[in-house]
Amino acid sequence: MAAVVINGKEVAEKVKAGVAAAVASLKKEGITPCLAVILVGDDPASVSYVTGKRKALAAAGMEDRSVLLKADTGEEELLALIRQLNADRSVHGILVQLPLPPHINPLKVTEAIAPEKDVDGFHSANVGHLFNGTEGFLPCTPHGICVLLKEAGIQTAGANVVIVGRSAIVGKPLALLLLRKEYNATVTVCHRGTRNLEEFTRQADILVVASGSANTVTKDMVKPGATVIDVGVNRIPDSSKKSGFRLVGDVDTEAVSEVAAFITPVPGGVGPMTIAMLIYNTLEAARRQNGL
Repeated sequence: MAAVVINGKEVAEKVKAGVAAAVASLKKEGITPCLAVILVGDDPASVSYVTGKRKALAAAGMEDRSVLLKADTGEEELLALIRQLNADRSVHGILVQLPLPPHINPLKVTEAIAPEKDVDGFHSANVGHLFNGTEGFLPCTPHGICVLLKEAGIQTAGANVVIVGRSAIVGKPLALLLLRKEYNATVTVCHRGTRNLEEFTRQADILVVASGSANTVTKDMVKPGATVIDVGVNRIPDSSKKSGFRLVGDVDTEAVSEVAAFITPVPGGVGPMTIAMLIYNTLEAARRQNGL
């Protein structure tokens, strides 16, 4: 029996509809949530991501204060722009699209954003809140994964969760989030240094794959009846497509679907949730900065 596909688009639309309704209420009080997305350069993937974020802002009725900068923009010029946006009380959230050109230090840029406007949840202050379980902004992709699991009725309490990938964007923060009492999962994080990866993945009730490499997880690596969350986005050459490529995840989806109980597709799984949680965080930022 084939796995049930967890439709990230549907869940994301539900989240975005709730945000839009809340934005409409805030506007009646004279508050319009505003996000500034900063893009440096014209990397095609980054341009696509930013376009998606801007569409979501418009659909939610939020103000879009996006700034598009040339690839040769200096680090100090970018930091000066962030300081300007930090001081602007009408801007509630700031997001700098990664990756940045090699001459700009991404950590310095992330730390320059005011924690209360860090809707990506990457500032060390928000990472500390995540670690301590105190109020801060949760990183969008890990938070989106948790919402997906909840909406699909997947039990996390007592579940054995294995995360493949230890990035600061997905793997590490997701592990911290799932360890919280409201999720109560037992978490194992695997990475490049893990020996016999399949021994860990076969024990997972919930398997999250964020390795950044196509076909990292195959059918024989998955426990029958497991839930598989595929975070990867990889471009594979495909001459039948107008673009010349197709998108696949980090999981051999077709084969794994034969043994898993639930699985997220690529595209249309985790990706839409990332943008949905971004506008959710922007709404929260506007509320908090106005004492609501």
